[in-house]
Amino acid sequence: MRRVLATAISVVSLGLGTAHAETGAIDPSEARAIAKEAYVYGFPLVDSYRVQYAYFVDAADPEFKAPWNHLRNVPRVYTPADRAVQSPNSDTPYSWAGLDLRAEPVVLTLPPVEQDRYFSVQIIDAYTFSAGYLGSRTTGNGGGNFLIAGPDWYGETPAGVQAVIRSETPLAIALYRTQLFGPKDLPNVEKVQAGYRIQPLSTFLGQPTPSPAPAIAFPRPLTQEAEQSSLAFFDILNFLLQYCPPHASEKALLERFSRIGVVAGRAFRTDALPETVRQAIADGMADAWREERELERALRSGTIRAGDILGSREHLRGNYAYRMLAAKSGIYGVAKEEAIYPIYASDANGKPLDGASGRYTMRFGPGDLPPVNAFWSLTMYEAPARMLVDNPIQRYLLNSPMLSHFRRDPDGGVTFVIQHESPGTEHEANWLPAPRGPFVMALRLYWPKAEALSGKWKQPPVVAMQ
Repeated sequence: MRRVLATAISVVSLGLGTAHAETGAIDPSEARAIAKEAYVYGFPLVDSYRVQYAYFVDAADPEFKAPWNHLRNVPRVYTPADRAVQSPNSDTPYSWAGLDLRAEPVVLTLPPVEQDRYFSVQIIDAYTFSAGYLGSRTTGNGGGNFLIAGPDWYGETPAGVQAVIRSETPLAIALYRTQLFGPKDLPNVEKVQAGYRIQPLSTFLGQPTPSPAPAIAFPRPLTQEAEQSSLAFFDILNFLLQYCPPHASEKALLERFSRIGVVAGRAFRTDALPETVRQAIADGMADAWREERELERALRSGTIRAGDILGSREHLRGNYAYRMLAAKSGIYGVAKEEAIYPIYASDANGKPLDGASGRYTMRFGPGDLPPVNAFWSLTMYEAPARMLVDNPIQRYLLNSPMLSHFRRDPDGGVTFVIQHESPGTEHEANWLPAPRGPFVMALRLYWPKAEALSGKWKQPPVVAMQ
């Protein structure tokens, strides 16, 4: 038998209470420490909600994709005009679906896809954990039907369904990536996307539709800037926590958060807090960002790798600081088995990359191209925003499908030129345009081979030209 939470998203009153009764009596130093913990814990939830609201709730938003439980195919790669998600790739046209799994699961149908085309479907819960993957690496290119279930569904795998992925939370995201081989290949990608389908389990089985879940009154999210300092952050977090069933490992942590009024479904009443406590909570938020900046420096230097901070709950093992770093630097990035993301933020001498003052090269020697089962790419981002960079040739990356167009070195290797100004006609095929200012780059390896995962293969350095 199925047991469900009840759903169908639109709007419902929250019935929120007031902040925790003990908050006014809490010592400011304790409030500061708890606020830092709660902020680090909650930032990925709140920032992901900002994206979900734009994509699945606010039909007037220019970034809007589709209502919940409907699929939206985007038949193009992302450009600098796409600014809801930081560090997007520009290799794989995306398809998006916001999943409301409260009333019943949904069934994702995938079409057969030609064997040489990589694609994946990543299921992301409200915590920003990856719940599972479909596609080339995990389920193959043969197509099929796959069930996505929320935490309160207890049914058996229905006939005709190849596998079940469970989300910890009843609200989730299905993020599809479909490889594009080049501009002329776009019609073929559109054909693949046209084969993606999503439907409620009852529709798939030809059974009566269950009662809808209560509608949800989604509050307007904070801007990225306001998320960093506004105490209203915790009001959004309290709203979201009512749709995040507490994990057994976090019950004591959530009880600690309640000491400052972070409680699922309750209003976070800043006006009810003494000024000393309000300031302590603001200081705790600032402490969280100081820690994040330290971790980001470690990520840029290679001390921490993207594969360390992305993935499932089991992979992260309670490292909420890593989860926050992942949300800030590349929300919805995939686990290392699906892709790895070596980051370039400095040159071989340790100097930060800057298109206003520097010109750079990066060379792959013969036989040293990134080892992948799918494809690789080098993508340019302005810093610190981590958005794609506008440029006169509308080139945001260099990737393996472009190999036949690159100018080769005499020994068969390939050298990329990375700078703001055009390097001239002779070198433009290998040019990755940089902004006139600070930048970072991500070298993506999709479906990496063992030597990339083990560290046997080493990424080449970025070298500053004299």
